[in-house]
Amino acid sequence: MTREDLILEQYRLYSEAKEKFIDRTFMTNKFYMVFVVILMFLIFLSNGLSFGKLTVPAVFSIIGLICCSLWWLNMDSYGCLIKIKFSKVLEEIEKELPVQPYAMEYKALREFRTNKKGFLFSDIQKIFAVFSFLSFFVMLMLEIIPKCSSCGL
Repeated sequence: MTREDLILEQYRLYSEAKEKFIDRTFMTNKFYMVFVVILMFLIFLSNGLSFGKLTVPAVFSIIGLICCSLWWLNMDSYGCLIKIKFSKVLEEIEKELPVQPYAMEYKALREFRTNKKGFLFSDIQKIFAVFSFLSFFVMLMLEIIPKCSSCGL
């Protein structure tokens, strides 16, 4: 096997690993999206239920806040890993190849984002995570504020 063949094989393997990692990222985001929707549904179903002084919707709202925070951190870390671990390594390997598809793709994407000011799917997911976090926060406040005002606080 020649040096060029080895470089091409390493590039192919690393590229496949990047694609598998991206697939895993989408599966993780899908899990969080479904979990958030289920929690919101449970909050509305459990309206009026309580464990002593703590209401069930308040508990689900707290779980939702934690879930949304973890979701944001996951998206951020996955994005960082994809950019640094995979993209930078692939760019270095591509320098040894006659054509550099990832570098060309990155350049085109950067130009698209600069010229169009468009949103990428990951941007939309982050917005959804923030919106969900804020929704859970409002639901929690709607549960806590009436309890505090009735206690005389």
